[in-house]
Amino acid sequence: MAIEVAEYDPSWPQRAAQAIAELVDALPGMFLDVEHVGSTSVPGLAAKPVIDLMASVARLGDVTADRSSALDRLGYRPQENGMTGRLFYYRDAVDGQRSHHLHIVTADSWDTRNERLFRDHLRTHPETAAEYGELKQRIAAEEDDGLVYTKRKTELIQRVVDHERTSRGLPLVPVWEE
Repeated sequence: MAIEVAEYDPSWPQRAAQAIAELVDALPGMFLDVEHVGSTSVPGLAAKPVIDLMASVARLGDVTADRSSALDRLGYRPQENGMTGRLFYYRDAVDGQRSHHLHIVTADSWDTRNERLFRDHLRTHPETAAEYGELKQRIAAEEDDGLVYTKRKTELIQRVVDHERTSRGLPLVPVWEE
């Protein structure tokens, strides 16, 4: 299946804001923070048209069956991703295409999450955002395997995240969680 990398859509931030509002309304008091992350959160950046959200909770165990059913009613389905310290959910649009990802992490890791550091860097460094957009479009034209697509972006992402972590005095960690 081909990997779609679309030109920036100015509706992405509004779609993210709507999804965040739905989550907060459906699960009052559950999330300490919820943000739009990923490429669709960077103005002007080409991206796979999937809204990535990251939410923090005090403890992952707080996302109980009752709360999971609220996520289910919103269309979010759990997916095991092998990543420690995170719950992952996806939501599809009515046409069956993936529309949203929801990463739930603990509040104690919020400020050091690579996804947030990378997003913030791209928002403030347009030359790096342009380089990343070109890389994604090139890889998408060459690959149809999502895992290979993701891994081929790792070198650039790691370089940017290492820069951001170093500038904040944070330890360096691999961006690819296996």
